Amino acid sequence: PADNPDAAQARPRRAPAPVTDVAKLCVCDLLVAQCDVNCCCDPDCSAEDFSLFTTCSVPVVTGDSQLCSQKAAVYSLDVEANPPERIFKLIDQVNPSIFCIHATNYKQAMYLKSPEIPTPENFDRLLDKFGGATFSAEPDSWNLDTDAQNPPDANETYRYEYGVPVQTEDAFLRLPSPVVSSWCSDANPAGFLVNQATKCIRSVSVEKCDSIQALSMLFYINSSILAVPKSSQMVNITVQSIVVQSQNGMRTLLNSSDVLRLPMVLDGLCINAVLGVNYHITHTDTGEIIEAAAAFVLGAISKEALSIEQSFEISFTQENTQPVPLSGNPGYVVGLPVRAGFRPQGYPFPAGFLSNKHSQLTILQSTSTQDCLAAQGARAPVLFGYNMISGCKLRITAATKCQPLAQTLLDVLKGQSFPEYVASFGNSQAQDVLDWVPITQLHISEQMISNTLQSSCQIPVSLGIEVKWTKYGSLVNPQARIVNVTATITTTTLKQLPSGRERIIPITTSVVFTDISSPAEPGYKAWPTINIKLPFDFFYPFV
Repeated sequence: PADNPDAAQARPRRAPAPVTDVAKLCVCDLLVAQCDVNCCCDPDCSAEDFSLFTTCSVPVVTGDSQLCSQKAAVYSLDVEANPPERIFKLIDQVNPSIFCIHATNYKQAMYLKSPEIPTPENFDRLLDKFGGATFSAEPDSWNLDTDAQNPPDANETYRYEYGVPVQTEDAFLRLPSPVVSSWCSDANPAGFLVNQATKCIRSVSVEKCDSIQALSMLFYINSSILAVPKSSQMVNITVQSIVVQSQNGMRTLLNSSDVLRLPMVLDGLCINAVLGVNYHITHTDTGEIIEAAAAFVLGAISKEALSIEQSFEISFTQENTQPVPLSGNPGYVVGLPVRAGFRPQGYPFPAGFLSNKHSQLTILQSTSTQDCLAAQGARAPVLFGYNMISGCKLRITAATKCQPLAQTLLDVLKGQSFPEYVASFGNSQAQDVLDWVPITQLHISEQMISNTLQSSCQIPVSLGIEVKWTKYGSLVNPQARIVNVTATITTTTLKQLPSGRERIIPITTSVVFTDISSPAEPGYKAWPTINIKLPFDFFYPFV
């Protein structure tokens, strides 16, 4: 009987289906589309490449070493063969330890799920769940019946991973791009989470424009996207917007995007030809695509034209998140804005950051009139690596009130909402608290000498921002990382002027970037010296 525990124990159990295919794993495959030397599991290596190998750098490839039983891929070289060849074997490996994992039946552990970020609304609930000395992450019930739990392919969870081509019902989502020359190739697949922007040349013929697939909107939206690889769940590509471009370059956004506009010949012109496509893909944190949209730019082609330039772009956004413009990945790129933000109020601890209006650090923008009171509100973004200076002129009269003027000048220099933190990397996320650098604010007072003994007060006359950054990571490809930001406000004493007199005071802002990873000045010993003698053939066969 099914309710007999003895019968359940006596029934033989089948091993769980493997989650990882070790035959496709290769930890030494570091070069893209190139053969790695002595990497016997590299799929990019041919038989000719294997014949030149001297050894296998990774002879055994396994999955989780804590499993009781699993497959192992064994690689070796047959040096006696002529030419030498690679030998591949797939064997069963048994873990001798009595403490091993028999079945990976906790599905939530199969992928990395983004933790819930504490907010004022959910903080009490998260505190009740995780605030104790211990907490349980187990599911409501454990099913130890591996026969019922592990039907064929039950443990194999398909999901999109970074760089994997986005699959459609017939092949994959195409993102045309130039390959060898500038001509468009439709064989370029769009990789998951890989934001791309391409431009290429397409040969056209006005007489046949209605039969050229690449000029039609249907070519880019007629295939539904698979929500996850190898699934039957489809996501249709919707038309987000249609912009019509005239022959002189003027663009007009159509009010309705429900009606497809197909290319056709009219008065010697090919109208409704696709000039650009912008895909936007929305996905979950587990790698499932839930929405796909395309924005089109259509235009007219004259009969004299033998080719046109098309532009294509694709971007990915996780659901329930707002896309944030990045300034590098990960390090800052010279010329892109320095990202900044604030720590939200109401948090019991610094759990995240909120960006300001443009997610940028800004300074006063100079105007043609050079009037400080008229320049209030005009801001320019601070671009990484660019030393900047701007300013304006302030006219002081006897009727000028000092205290209101001081606050006005402070708003002119710092803006209405000066940020508290700066992102250390160009791709720092709001929830990564350690990736944000606090802005240190200093105040310096300049005393003005005057023979008058009338009342006086302090007004700000300059804002100086110093950004210290360093090269982070590999010496081959160092990444720019901001480590310190200091904002210095300089004030001066404003004396009351006699009636009928006026004075012009310059107000300035400046930004200076300092590379603190630069080598030491000559005369200083930056690194210790080691006096050794290398063997004569140390660099063989290289000179």
